[in-house]
Amino acid sequence: MKLKNHGKSTSGAEVIQISPRGLWLLVNDTEYFLPYEDFPWFQKATVEQIHHVQLIHGFHLRWPDLDVDLALDSLNHLAQYPLVYR
Repeated sequence: MKLKNHGKSTSGAEVIQISPRGLWLLVNDTEYFLPYEDFPWFQKATVEQIHHVQLIHGFHLRWPDLDVDLALDSLNHLAQYPLVYR
């Protein structure tokens, strides 16, 4: 018996828009806005680097070209995750 793919998987992570103020990310049917003010690693990145995002284990976001890793929970509770050392 041979299995066939019947369409594109809807789970995962995808950058859906890049704006002058930040980027919009779709993860498992939930949209997140990542402003450059809070996520400065993306501001000078290329479009290709930003779009190369991976969702690992369902809760870990990785941009391998930028060496950026984020827990999905940090997008929901930004105040609990100091993303930039001061």
